Amino acid sequence: MEMQAQVLWLFLLAIPVACVSWTFTHEEIFREPREYCIMRSKNGKSLLQRKCFFLFTCEYCFSHYIAIIFLFLTGYKLLIDDWRGYIMAGFSLVWISNIYMSLFGFIRQDIKKEKTEIELMEKSQKSFHTIEEDEMNKK
Repeated sequence: MEMQAQVLWLFLLAIPVACVSWTFTHEEIFREPREYCIMRSKNGKSLLQRKCFFLFTCEYCFSHYIAIIFLFLTGYKLLIDDWRGYIMAGFSLVWISNIYMSLFGFIRQDIKKEKTEIELMEKSQKSFHTIEEDEMNKK
C-alpha cells in the first residue's frame, strides 16, 4: 500500500475505533455494564481481576482492544509489511483515536457549558420579568 493510502487508512480507521471505545466507556446505552465493571475494578478480590475490569472503563485502555479487533478485520499494516506493521498500526490507531476522543470530549464539554449558561440566562430573564410584573401590579 502506498504511504499516502496508509496514512489515509490510519486517520479513517481511527474513527470507528474512537467511536466504539467512547460509546462503551461513556454513553448511556452501556451504563449498566460500565457501572458493573467499575464496581468490580474497585472491589475485585485479586489484582488481575481489578485490572481486567478496569480495561472496560477507560477509553484509552479499551481502545487498544478495539484497535486490535479492527486490525484483525481489515488486515491494515503501517510502514512495514509483516508483523511489525501490525504493531506500528495498532499503536498509531490507538494514538489517533484517543486524539479524536479528546477532541470529542472537549466539544461535548463546551456544548454542555453553553447549554448551562443559556439556561441560567433564561432563568434570570424570567426572574427579572417576574419582578417587573410584580412592581407594575403594585402600582
